Amino acid sequence: MNRPTLDRQSNADTSAPLDLVSWRRDVENFQNEIAKAVVGQERAIRLLTIAVVARGHVLLEGDVGVGKTTLLRAVARALGGAYERIEGTIDLMPSDMIYHTFLNEEGKPRVDPGPVLRHGSDLSVFFFNEINRARPQVHSLLLRLMAERSITAFNREHVFPNLLVFADRNRIEREETFELPAAARDRFLMEVSISTPTDTAARRDLLFETKFHDVDSLILSLKEGVLDHGRLNALSRAIQNTITVSPVLEQYVLDIWTAIREPANAGISIGNVDVTRLVAGGASPRGMSYLVRAARVQAWLSGRDMVVPEDIRDIFQECMAHRIFLAPVYELRRDEIVRSLISAVFAKVPAP
Repeated sequence: MNRPTLDRQSNADTSAPLDLVSWRRDVENFQNEIAKAVVGQERAIRLLTIAVVARGHVLLEGDVGVGKTTLLRAVARALGGAYERIEGTIDLMPSDMIYHTFLNEEGKPRVDPGPVLRHGSDLSVFFFNEINRARPQVHSLLLRLMAERSITAFNREHVFPNLLVFADRNRIEREETFELPAAARDRFLMEVSISTPTDTAARRDLLFETKFHDVDSLILSLKEGVLDHGRLNALSRAIQNTITVSPVLEQYVLDIWTAIREPANAGISIGNVDVTRLVAGGASPRGMSYLVRAARVQAWLSGRDMVVPEDIRDIFQECMAHRIFLAPVYELRRDEIVRSLISAVFAKVPAP
């Protein structure tokens, strides 16, 4: 059986040329609509917008109660389509994502579709809360869903052409958690940090503006379907085929890739780190291609028809940090070391 690919079109896609200028205005309206529900998260909204247009999944990082769920509900509302959420728990099984069984009013067993199948091909945003609390078996099913936008259930294949998967990870509590395998982390286009706003006005709004205290009403107040989620696959293809990357910039990206994977050979040094055995793996070809994919969207949103070095550098941390796997001795200092490594690579590799 032929598997659907990441770029499989939905039935709503058409072969008619897209007006990219008009679409850019729609995407700007999409960002503005989300900003009505989430304050102090301008960069996160921008990054999620890039991911939505690039058709990439996103892993969210942040403390409890910083607005991750509100942000994703706002994204789902502005996209239209269906939204589903599931909680990661130690006893969650793969079947719980596909169906659930119960006794009906007549005392007879019944099987109903679970969160993945409930809305069929209209599923647009699937949010996996505290993904690291789920067992590896669940991660395996999610990996199939992310990689192919399809699953096999009830003796047939179910396809979700417009699906984006968002997940967040509990980084505070370590009991009964399972770290995501490298293959699963590499399937996320970005890892985006959501932190408490530092701007005084935003903090005041969150505490004292009553509209932010009723999330359900807040989400319902947003305009629904600002973007046509059924045509975003076509938009993404048009952007990738329209925004150019010069040969000079291609070489720049290749040089960065080499330096990240082989920092010692690139002459990079980091304090109290043996760079000769620092990088255990990662920065895969898939990861680098996702970076270029996102950079093209970044250039398009900025009104340019070609990618410049700033497009690569601006989103590099979110696109690549979670794909760089360190030797175990350095994992406890991961965030600090990876950030230092990326900064050192940018300093060492000359931009065109």
